[in-house]
Amino acid sequence: MHCIKYEGGIYETHGELPAVGSRAPDVSLVNTRLHDISLANWLGLRKILNIFPSIDTPVCARSVVVFDKLAQLQEDVAVLMISYDLPFAHARFFEEHSLTKVVGLSAIRHEGFGQNYGVQILAGPLAGMFSRAVIVLDENNTVVHREQIIDISEEPDYEAAYRALGIDVNIDDLDD
Repeated sequence: MHCIKYEGGIYETHGELPAVGSRAPDVSLVNTRLHDISLANWLGLRKILNIFPSIDTPVCARSVVVFDKLAQLQEDVAVLMISYDLPFAHARFFEEHSLTKVVGLSAIRHEGFGQNYGVQILAGPLAGMFSRAVIVLDENNTVVHREQIIDISEEPDYEAAYRALGIDVNIDDLDD
């Protein structure tokens, strides 16, 4: 188990993030068109999985916007935004912010993602939701980077995620 912080409390998650060097567990998630998808939908592409509690919180929202801007710079990386939010919430947010490169995915229809990826929060006000984490996969779905953000109010290390793929980015260069 891993512990995360949220509003002064400390809460456990189910298990651990997949280990670097391991094969990522397959996923079954729902996209904004209500279609079931899996990692096979991006076969042969490198992937960044941005996992978070809810698209309707400021830090989660910012991470999705930043990852979309970074995704504009790299065509051969699928950038997947994963939460328990309804697909409709992802679609609304993407439309409101004119996001075109990241993919919104919901775990609402399929159990197991949170447990398989070690991000399911077990207790507290966010129980059942996902902790904030980033997992980077190569084109064969091998984990090449993982980051469990301990304090849920902090953003992920965007640059480290891209560095794991051999891509140099600087978020200070992005337009806000």
